[in-house]
Amino acid sequence: MSVNKAILIGRLGKDPELKYTPSGKAVATFSLATSERWKGQDGEKKESTVWHNIVAWGRQAEVMKEYLSKGQQVYVEGRISNRSYDDKEGNKKYISEVVVQNFTFIEPRGSSAGSGASSGSGDVPPPPPPPAGDDDDLPF
Repeated sequence: MSVNKAILIGRLGKDPELKYTPSGKAVATFSLATSERWKGQDGEKKESTVWHNIVAWGRQAEVMKEYLSKGQQVYVEGRISNRSYDDKEGNKKYISEVVVQNFTFIEPRGSSAGSGASSGSGDVPPPPPPPAGDDDDLPF
């Protein structure tokens, strides 16, 4: 048995870039930052950020382009893919990417600090937030 699965929650480093293959299939790419914070032995706060290359195909790519923007937080599930290509000078380059299988909007577009989760399976845009209600009905 083998498993190839990446689960990330991070912030977009740039707006998704949408292109189409010669056959007309949509592909979106963007970078996603995940950060880890901790206190060092000296008591100082430390932080480490890792950048991930993200690739989405088809309708998911189009939805991500339309509803995601730089700085926005998103949940991404996918598989890790490694590939190589030749750069403009003819040098072989290698790249690791997370190919999106599922994603969820964490905060609305244009928001850099989310106040709640919005859902999205990648097929439809997130629903609007629920209307403010009266908490007197709650049993706790």
